[in-house]
Amino acid sequence: MKTMQAAVARRRFGKLIDDVAAAPVRIQRHGRDVAVMMSTEQFERCLKWMTKQDLVVRYHDESMERYGALYERLGGN
Repeated sequence: MKTMQAAVARRRFGKLIDDVAAAPVRIQRHGRDVAVMMSTEQFERCLKWMTKQDLVVRYHDESMERYGALYERLGGN
């Protein structure tokens, strides 16, 4: 991932926007990561993936709550 200092990102905002069209860019301030800038399309893909992951976790938790004892019995020797 490309990295850009915050001061440079401010001065060259147009270039930053062009760069994020191709790939996310890490923004640093005083050598520390402070942000990542990405295209709207990449952001939407990330949101969709996170939403799917949240559903998987929720369904797993609900399943364990409801059927956990059965799972334990089935998994035992």
